[in-house]
Amino acid sequence: MSRASGKDRSARGYDESDVRIRPGKGTRPRTKTRPAHADAADAMVVSVDRGRWGCAIDADPDRIVVAMRARELGRTPIVVGDRVGVVGDVTGAKDTLARIVRVADRTSVLRRTADDTDPYERIVVANADQLLIVTALADPPPRTGFVERALAAAYVGGLTPILALTKSDLADGEGFRAAFDGLDLRVVAAGRDDDLAELHELLEGKLTALVGHSGVGKSTMVNRLVPDADRATGVVSGVGKGRHTSTQSVALPVPGAPDTWVVDTPGIRSFGLAHVSPDDVVNAFADLHEAIEDCPRGCTHLGPPADPECALDDLDGVSARRAMAVRNVLVALSAGDANARREEPGADESAPGSAARS
Repeated sequence: MSRASGKDRSARGYDESDVRIRPGKGTRPRTKTRPAHADAADAMVVSVDRGRWGCAIDADPDRIVVAMRARELGRTPIVVGDRVGVVGDVTGAKDTLARIVRVADRTSVLRRTADDTDPYERIVVANADQLLIVTALADPPPRTGFVERALAAAYVGGLTPILALTKSDLADGEGFRAAFDGLDLRVVAAGRDDDLAELHELLEGKLTALVGHSGVGKSTMVNRLVPDADRATGVVSGVGKGRHTSTQSVALPVPGAPDTWVVDTPGIRSFGLAHVSPDDVVNAFADLHEAIEDCPRGCTHLGPPADPECALDDLDGVSARRAMAVRNVLVALSAGDANARREEPGADESAPGSAARS
């Protein structure tokens, strides 16, 4: 600006033509309206790896696509078992990438925390019908604490629990089974030399999550249920670098059984239940739920001496036996995660193909 023009401007003063208005960062009005994506294909999430999800279109194991999460979903968590809507290239061809544009409401959720003081809940699997708790009868010796805590997570999450006992050639397990009398818990033999026909029947047509400590023979059992588990894992977890690791869950289709999937989860050291209260567990049983309505406020349902007026003490027959079994679960819950924790070998047994003895 010249000195003359400056003098002229100061003499006449400023007007709106001298003021420059900086436009805002966005010129279009923001909206929370999300696109409908009416043409999205239905799919089930079968693997998760570093911001990429493996999705089985129409839950068909032969139609696996890799997808990313659409921007409009923000940070919506998506886990194995979620039912999602997928748009874009759903052919599954190499180097193609689809988009997950919606996540359906979940019918069940299996959650756990790192320990009983951790406020952060980890969703292990969504929409599973059943939880198969795999426990060895020997080598390592069975621990009721882990099973009881897994049962609590199943009851609260809406899954039907099943107890699978491995290494039955080393111990008969009758005493261990007796610890769960009254819970209507289905128990099956699933050792290396056991016939898996009963287990196959229980799994048919369902999505079943498997949990267990490392070393209990879970992967050996998975390899018997899915004989080509190594190849199948490579197909369904073909996201990111395309490799299934011990830190991820993966859903595997059971051959010869339509709509039948097992979710192989990592071998875990503990099953934290910071999100579970005693009432959550008891309410899973209709007869016990009705009974505790007469309990005093703050009752933990553990019975004397902690709760001398607990209404569960007034039950009889089958309900009384169930109440005592549920109390065992509550004791494990109240004792903290230490009783359910055990040191593991360095290698995680959960990856398919490992040579754990069953």
